[in-house]
Amino acid sequence: MGIVVVEICDGNAITTLNLEEILEKEFPEVAVLTSDCLSFCGLCRVKPYALVNNRRIFGRTPEECLDKIRAAIKEELAIYQ
Repeated sequence: MGIVVVEICDGNAITTLNLEEILEKEFPEVAVLTSDCLSFCGLCRVKPYALVNNRRIFGRTPEECLDKIRAAIKEELAIYQ
């Protein structure tokens, strides 16, 4: 398991991207977890989002959300350097 955990809901639009493959390849310190539901009722249908170490990251599109996730991961990793 990585020091940065990215959680996604399997009903979310972000799942159109293979985040596990993309992020775990780019950042070996990251673990991507997919859940049935993250209990933010209805949020996954409104816009793409993920939790990065329990912090909600949103985007208008899956690609924009991925860019913001990458930035949040870099912020988290900076703490450990």
